[in-house]
Amino acid sequence: SCLQTSLSIWGWGSLGVVLFLVTFGPFAIFYFAFYILCFVGGGFVVTLLFGKSNSEKYLEQCEHSFLPCTSVGIPKCIEEMKREARPIKIDRRLTGANIIDEPLQQVIQFSLRDYVQYWYYTLSDDESFLLEIRQALQYALVQFSARSKETDWQPYFTTRLVDDFGTHLRVFRKAQQRIAEKGDQMKDQAEELVDTFFEVEVEMEKEVCRDLVCTSPKDEEGFLRDLCEVLLYILLPPGDFQNKIMRYFVREILSRGILLPLINQLSDPDYINQYVIWMIRDSNCNYEAFMNIIKLSDNIGELEAVKDKASEELQYLRSLDTAGDDINTIKNQINSLLYVIKVCDSRIQRLQSGKEIDTVKLAANFGKLCTVPLDHILVDNVALQFFMDYMQQTGGQAHLFFWMTVEGYRVTAQQQLEVLQSRQKDGKHQTNQTKGLLRAAAFGVYEQYLSEKASPRVNIDDNLVAKLAETLNHEDPTPEIFDDIQRKVYELMLRDERFYPSFKQNVLYVRMLAELDMLKDPSFRGSDDGEGESFNGSPTGSINLSLDDLSNVPVDETVQLHAYISDTGVCNDHGKTYALYAITVHRRNANSEETWKTYRRYSDFHDFHMRITEQFENLANILKLPGKKTFNNMDREFLEKRKKDLNAYLQLLLNPEMMKASPALAHYVYDFLENKAYSKGKGDFARKMDTFVNPLRNSMRNVSNAVKALPDSLAEGMTKMSDNMGKMSERLGQDIKQSFFKVPPLIQKTYSDPDHCRVAAPIDDNVDDNIPLRVMLLLMDEVFDLKERNQWLRRNIKNLLQQLIRATYGDTINRKIVDHVDWMTSPEQVADAVKRFRDAFWPNGILAETVPRRDKATRMRTRVAGKTKLLEVMPDELKHIIGAETTRKGILRVFEMFQHAQLNKRMVYVFLERFLETLFPQNKFRELFNKLHSRSKQMQRYKQRLHCTQAPSLQK
Repeated sequence: SCLQTSLSIWGWGSLGVVLFLVTFGPFAIFYFAFYILCFVGGGFVVTLLFGKSNSEKYLEQCEHSFLPCTSVGIPKCIEEMKREARPIKIDRRLTGANIIDEPLQQVIQFSLRDYVQYWYYTLSDDESFLLEIRQALQYALVQFSARSKETDWQPYFTTRLVDDFGTHLRVFRKAQQRIAEKGDQMKDQAEELVDTFFEVEVEMEKEVCRDLVCTSPKDEEGFLRDLCEVLLYILLPPGDFQNKIMRYFVREILSRGILLPLINQLSDPDYINQYVIWMIRDSNCNYEAFMNIIKLSDNIGELEAVKDKASEELQYLRSLDTAGDDINTIKNQINSLLYVIKVCDSRIQRLQSGKEIDTVKLAANFGKLCTVPLDHILVDNVALQFFMDYMQQTGGQAHLFFWMTVEGYRVTAQQQLEVLQSRQKDGKHQTNQTKGLLRAAAFGVYEQYLSEKASPRVNIDDNLVAKLAETLNHEDPTPEIFDDIQRKVYELMLRDERFYPSFKQNVLYVRMLAELDMLKDPSFRGSDDGEGESFNGSPTGSINLSLDDLSNVPVDETVQLHAYISDTGVCNDHGKTYALYAITVHRRNANSEETWKTYRRYSDFHDFHMRITEQFENLANILKLPGKKTFNNMDREFLEKRKKDLNAYLQLLLNPEMMKASPALAHYVYDFLENKAYSKGKGDFARKMDTFVNPLRNSMRNVSNAVKALPDSLAEGMTKMSDNMGKMSERLGQDIKQSFFKVPPLIQKTYSDPDHCRVAAPIDDNVDDNIPLRVMLLLMDEVFDLKERNQWLRRNIKNLLQQLIRATYGDTINRKIVDHVDWMTSPEQVADAVKRFRDAFWPNGILAETVPRRDKATRMRTRVAGKTKLLEVMPDELKHIIGAETTRKGILRVFEMFQHAQLNKRMVYVFLERFLETLFPQNKFRELFNKLHSRSKQMQRYKQRLHCTQAPSLQK
């Protein structure tokens, strides 16, 4: 049935289609489809038009309805925008001091003008944003000023600043030592020094290393941005800080516009060198210091720059058309320039050849060194420390310390007996007490050095020791009680081959001469290039041959020297009139012959005569220098007479028999006749000592040269003695005695400076409370490396400084320093600093253009000038206290430290960090800086090494 039904449906359907096609034709189906499409489209259009009209009617009804607005903020915003902008009132007060506020406001105005306004006005004319930035800056400055007023700056300037500088110098010194131990000449030394410096820094600081900030400009900018953002967080109100746009603008202005250029300028070595020259501009550069800097320079760039400038000046002088008296001046200048060029050439060749110190050559030339008598060594601080080191090496320290202790006992006993006599005259009786203390002191010396229990014991005639013991037991002690034994001990040290004779053949003796400025030997005429020029001695004798030059000393030659005064004249120099004598010198040896002229004053002759007669006593009865004349000493007749007398003096001095009788005299004569400036007071060792301390120490010279190594018991006894004295002179003498030489009798050379520690730790006992003493001792320790040397010398220097400070300022020195710090932070000084900053960045109100970097030759010559100035201003007294070689190396080390921009940046950032830690003590800036520097590569390597070294111990 289903089949039948489907067949009927298909049948009827087919019939309907056939009938439709027969009736309407074959195209009827297309018409039908078109009619249906038109019907649907018309319905859609009618519906769209009807909906639009109804929607418009509905919206119009809603607009005219009485319902309230959905938002009240929009109309108010529109109303505020239509109103005119009201001016924002800014309080121009910043610090409460008018003299500071005015230049600060100008700095703010110039900063906004040059860093914001020039691009902001291209975007908008609305000034409200600029005013908001200005208001935020002023608010930050007000908060900064308030913090500054609440801060005690005295510890920062007197302790932290000095400690940080000393630490920086210590790191640099240890980095230099480490490079010297490596001896690697292949790598760039400057780059290696910077890397080694930060290695030492992380070992010393333990928690922080600033290598990234100082060596990577990108990391430096990031560090300053982070730091400025932290400062803005502290100083700005929360609302302003949350405004990111304004915060970023202020941050960029502070970090990139102000701090970064300032730090770059302060870190520039050329800027520092120029500033050093400006600081000591009142001191004129002299030929002596300049030539010594050239001879000691290890920088080929410096030498080439000086040589080029000398060649340029030489060409100019040779081009001049001169006649008459000017021709002699020009010739002298040309000779000086030729000498400078030769020195530079020789030094450059030596540096390029890589010559090193040869200790064998040092030992081979000991016989040519001048002799310093033992009695002079025993009374000079610098010489004594080397002799003390040698005696400790040979086991003879007991003899030396016994001699020193007896000197101290004698001087102190004489002083106390004089005081006792003066008190007896005044009716005060303390005889028994004073004699009892002297007896105890004498027994202390006996027990320490001469008794059977003494260790080590002074080996001397037993009869003398027994006689001394009997005298101590039955008689009152006198200042001369130890004289016989002391004399025997002195003769033993003088004649025993183990002591003084062997000391003269030891390397310590050579170093002692270097420190005493006595290594000059003008007869050495060899150079690296064999041109017969001397480069071993100072051209003027103030700073003589250094240890670095001793490897060049050749064998002495037979030299014939003739000299006579050819002319004389009167000179006027800065208002001073004096006579000048032109000496023509002929020098002849087996291979060459030289002639030159040198110029000397009568005072030069007089000083030279004093030097040689003190060194060679037999000459005093042979050589007679023409006497002085106070009035009419510039008369032509008198000058001619003196010229004849001085000529006779020279001929007698240059007599071959005279030279044979005193072979060492030739060195002094050659030095005097060299074509160079003459330095007075540098020849004889004994006369140096008369001027190496000020009048205070001269007045107590016997005490300070004698009481060198008192035993503790003796020092305590003398302390008790001094408690009973009332007069100022006696008390001052006791203070010097106790402080200057309170050392154990047998001192071992100690190194109290650990390899890796900051200098912020207490530097010594009883000095932390004395601000100037602490500062001066710390700087001398680090600049001249005193802790690495004999501690006896360091203790002497400490107590000398203490006595000088006390005698100069008394007990009020700390108060004066605090007052000076208050003056430094006073409104007047702060205003002056702000004005200098303003004028440096905006001279005449215009942003300063970036100063073009000076050419290398100019920078190198500036370095030479800076070193010359520093070396020149160092007082000779300092050389006589700590040694000429130590002084020279210390000063040049400090100068060299400032010649590396990366290291200078490190010091600037350390000062900045300590400044912020002092200003914001509650904000944990130390932890913040540790985090900011935590990405340091040196720090990561240090932690890895530390972990590797600790891992085996942890496993155990």
